[in-house]
Amino acid sequence: MSEIWNPWHGCHKISAGCLNCYMFRRDAEFGRNPSVIFRTKQFDLPIQQGRRHGYRLLPEDRSVYVCLSSDFFIAEADLWRDDAWAMIRERSDLDFYLIIKRPERIAPHLPSDWGSGYDNVHVCCSVENQMEADHRLPLFLELPLPHKSIILEPLLESINIRKYLNRYGDQIEEISAGGESGPGARLCDYAWVMEIMLQCAEYDVPFRFHQTGANFRKGGRVYHIDQKDQKDQARLAGIDYPNPSLTSCLKKLG
Repeated sequence: MSEIWNPWHGCHKISAGCLNCYMFRRDAEFGRNPSVIFRTKQFDLPIQQGRRHGYRLLPEDRSVYVCLSSDFFIAEADLWRDDAWAMIRERSDLDFYLIIKRPERIAPHLPSDWGSGYDNVHVCCSVENQMEADHRLPLFLELPLPHKSIILEPLLESINIRKYLNRYGDQIEEISAGGESGPGARLCDYAWVMEIMLQCAEYDVPFRFHQTGANFRKGGRVYHIDQKDQKDQARLAGIDYPNPSLTSCLKKLG
């Protein structure tokens, strides 16, 4: 089970990966300005009480994905973040996943009692191309975060992350990759995904191919894939690492 918690809404585009952001598209449909950051009505969702005694979010709703319509570390939310940290600390029975593009803002905005980190906080750094990998990952991977993952989405080109896997591989819990969805989706190439998987296998870091994107090139042919099928098609590729059959094949290839 999983839940989405958007304590605030609104963002600013800061890199190529933001070009076709779904939040900007959805806000435009409703005539809203997506660059206006505001605190939402579900700000206190983690500690809201249910109809019966106890929290509305139960322990079985273990995975809570945070700020999918913003960035947890966006500057405009500085006034609210301490309260959000307090709720995350209170709900130690839930796992909170923060997907971020602003690693340079993390260290100054961790709670005062952070120490080596809250064990229920997983921070996932989003990267889309080599330039952003080389900008964000050195900052991100040096931070005192107990759970670190990297999301290569929308994957816009071939990316070499070997130097980060070599130095920080024992800290990275997962690398995942995926193409872009929605109108105007840019191409994702299977060869780029395979190259990242091979890099992860080389350094024994878990890898997951989580979606193809809408325009997916494989073997010189471009496939246009409906959103409802993109996750299934990625899973059917069978290139997640580790898995027994793939590991055996890679060993044979030397």
